[in-house]
Amino acid sequence: METFKTPLEAFSHWLQKDPDHIFLRQPINRKFIEYSRQETYDQALCIAGALHNMGLKQGDPVALLSKNCAHWFMADLAIMLGGFISVPLYPTLDKDSINEILIHSESKAVIVGKLDNYEAQRTGIPNIPKIGVSLYGVDEAYTWEDIVKTATDFQPFEQHPEDLITIMYTSGTTGNPKGVMHKVKSFNQVINTGIEVLEIKNHSKMFSYLPLSHIAERIGIEMVGFYTGSTVSFPESLETFAEDLASVKPNTFFAVPRIWQKFQEGVLNKIPQKKLDRLLTIPIISGIIKKKIVGKLGLTEASFCASGAAPLAVSLQEWYNKLGIEIKQCYGMTEDCILSHFNLPRTNKFGTVGKPLPGVISKLSAEGEILIKSDCLMVGYYKSPDQTAAMFTEDGFLKTGDLGEFDHDGFLSIVGRIKDQFKTDKGKYVTPSPIELELSKNTDLEHICLVGTGISQPIVLIIPSEAGWAKGREVLSKSILGSVDVLNPKLKKHEKIEKAVVMKENWTVDNGLMTPSMKIRRNRIEAIHQPMYLDWFSRPERVVYESD
Repeated sequence: METFKTPLEAFSHWLQKDPDHIFLRQPINRKFIEYSRQETYDQALCIAGALHNMGLKQGDPVALLSKNCAHWFMADLAIMLGGFISVPLYPTLDKDSINEILIHSESKAVIVGKLDNYEAQRTGIPNIPKIGVSLYGVDEAYTWEDIVKTATDFQPFEQHPEDLITIMYTSGTTGNPKGVMHKVKSFNQVINTGIEVLEIKNHSKMFSYLPLSHIAERIGIEMVGFYTGSTVSFPESLETFAEDLASVKPNTFFAVPRIWQKFQEGVLNKIPQKKLDRLLTIPIISGIIKKKIVGKLGLTEASFCASGAAPLAVSLQEWYNKLGIEIKQCYGMTEDCILSHFNLPRTNKFGTVGKPLPGVISKLSAEGEILIKSDCLMVGYYKSPDQTAAMFTEDGFLKTGDLGEFDHDGFLSIVGRIKDQFKTDKGKYVTPSPIELELSKNTDLEHICLVGTGISQPIVLIIPSEAGWAKGREVLSKSILGSVDVLNPKLKKHEKIEKAVVMKENWTVDNGLMTPSMKIRRNRIEAIHQPMYLDWFSRPERVVYESD
C-alpha cells in the first residue's frame, strides 16, 4: 500500500499512473457524467489559475458552497493546487450564517456548486468573486464552464505538511460555529493511518452523500479517494438516493445512526419483523432473504460498513449482523481530525466506539470527560485564541466535551455530552444520551430528546417514525408507554421518565433543529419548548400530543 505526504502528492501519483481512470461520477437526469483523473486535474488547474488572475494570493481563504458533487472534489483540488485555504460551507446554511462565516473567515472568493435553493442563499455572500457551476443552474459573472474552456499555463502550488489546508466551521449542536484550522500533515496522518488499519483497498468504489463540509466525509471519502486511486460516485437527489446507492455498490459505506435506522424501517415496511425472524430461521430461505435485502440496500460489495456522529444502539447492530452486515462504530470530531477511536476488522465490540487508533492517547478526566492527544489535533479556532485555549488541558490533551467509559478490554463507550446534562428541580443531574439510546430500540420512534430543566422528573420529546404515525394514536401511545415502562425500572429515581410528548413539527436540518450530520440541536429544541414543560408535566395523560 502506497503512503504519501500530501493530498496533492497522492493525486499526482494516481494521475501519472492511470490518467484515464474514472475518478468522479456525477448523475444528471439519471445518467452519470464521468470525469477521469486527467479531466479532473485539468479543470481544477484552470480554476486555480483563474482565482490567481482574480488577484488571490497563496494562503488566501476560498469558500466552497455546494452539496456533494463532482465539482466539490474538483473545487477542493483547485484550492489546493492554487495554494489557498479551503473554507467548506454546509449547503443547508441560510444567508445570514453564510454571511457570518464568509466575513469571519475573510474568504476572498467562493465557488458555488450544486444547491437546492441558491437564490435564497445568494444575498448572504459579500462582495467577493463568485464562480458558479452552470451544470447545476448556478450562473454568476464567473462560470466554471467558461473558465475551463481555455487551457492554463498556471503552475500548481507545491503542498507542504506544515501548510494550513482548511478552516472547517463546525455544525454546532450548541453555540455558534467555530472555524477549526488543520494543517496538511493532520489530514495526511489520519488518511494513511485509516487506510492501513481499516484495510481500505486501492481502486475502491465509493459513494459520497454525507456533507463534505463535515470532517468525516471530507477525510473518509474525499481524501481516501485521493489516496487510494478510487472512483467516487454521488447521488442525484434524496429521491434517487436508494437507486443510486444500489447502482454503485460501494466497497466501503459510512452512515450516521439515523441512516441505518431508516434503512431498517424500509426493510421492515416490506417484511414485518416477526415474518423476517421466521424466514431467517429457515436454512435455504435465510440465505436468499439476506442476499435480497443486502442487495436492495446496495451493500452487497461493501466489505467495510461504519457508523459515527452519534451512538448506535446495540440492538440495531445486532439486527444488521443477522443480515450479514457488520457495522463498526467509530468516534472522532473536527477538532481531532477524526483520528480518535475505531472498531477495526476482527476486533469489533458492539456498543463501543473501539480502541484508540495508532498515534492516539486517550484518557478520562476526573469528571469522566474524554481527553485526546495526537499529532492531528487542530491548530486552533480561527481568530479565537481564548476559545482555543479553553479546549486544551495544561498537558496538551483536547477536551472533547463528551462523557465516556472504558471497559476492562480498553474499548471506549460514549455516555453523553457534558453540555447535554440537565438538572431537574430536585437538584439532580440527568445524562440524556444513554436513556435516549435505549428508547431508540423502538422503531416507532424516529427522534428522541430527553429534557427536564425546571420540572421534578424528566419528560421525553418524541418525533414518531413513519411506521409509528401509521399505527394511529392509540397504538402509538401504547408503543411509547411500553418502551418507557420497560426502561423506567432500570433507571435511578431521578432519571425515571414521567411523560412522553409527541411533537407536531418534525425536526429537520432545514428548520434548524438538526445538524447537517443528523444530530438533534438540543439547545434549540429546548429553547422553543421549555416554556411548555410545566404544562405538559401537569396534564393527566402519560402521552401528550403537542397538537392538542
